[in-house]
Amino acid sequence: MSPEFVLNRLVYKNTTILFGRDNIGCGSSREHAVWALAEYGIRCIIAPSFGSIFYQNCIRNGVLPVVLDNDTIIALANQVQADPQANQVTINLERQQVIDSCGNSYNFAIATNHRHMLLNGLDVIGLTLELDTQIQNFEQAYQQTFPWLYSAPEGSSA
Repeated sequence: MSPEFVLNRLVYKNTTILFGRDNIGCGSSREHAVWALAEYGIRCIIAPSFGSIFYQNCIRNGVLPVVLDNDTIIALANQVQADPQANQVTINLERQQVIDSCGNSYNFAIATNHRHMLLNGLDVIGLTLELDTQIQNFEQAYQQTFPWLYSAPEGSSA
């Protein structure tokens, strides 16, 4: 364990927000990269841009990827670094805002379905299961329209 590494410093022990640089996660297409961050306790990564697969893996594993401009990220990081205990950053996903310790807010964009998944703790299966009634209605209508696709051939036990 490297004591110089920022997340190994005692003052950052319970951090849940990670600041990153351009194209964070590029080359980290395996979900293990996000799993490791989530297991550490990271719930949000703020960066100017993300590798596309990494971004999707964040959403699917309950980690919020926030895109802000580089100057804002540097200002937020400097503010936190000056006094990590007093200068906290807060994320309001419902309002899609990052809020610094002075009360300044920075808006961020996120797809509606991604926001819904994160706010409700859903993965893609959970998101699909929310459509269970519509799926069942479709299946019933489809079976009525194409009954021969559902009937067993003569002589079979199905």
